[in-house]
Amino acid sequence: MSLVISDDVLQAAKISEADLMREIAVMLFQQERITLGKASQLAGLNQIEFQQLLATRNICLHYDVAEYEADIKSLQENGWR
Repeated sequence: MSLVISDDVLQAAKISEADLMREIAVMLFQQERITLGKASQLAGLNQIEFQQLLATRNICLHYDVAEYEADIKSLQENGWR
């Protein structure tokens, strides 16, 4: 699925496309709707960078075993060892 947001909306909100994606990722992660791995992917950041972004906003990680296993799977699928 693709989401199209017009340049007019971005300009009116005074936000770049990348910044908007980061905001959406943070919001969905904070609401526990997506995992850390998915949120960092959506934000266009690696997981450490995304965790640093969360830390600057005093947002705690909610990270359970299922999320850990999903992240391990994601890392393996992307060639990490």
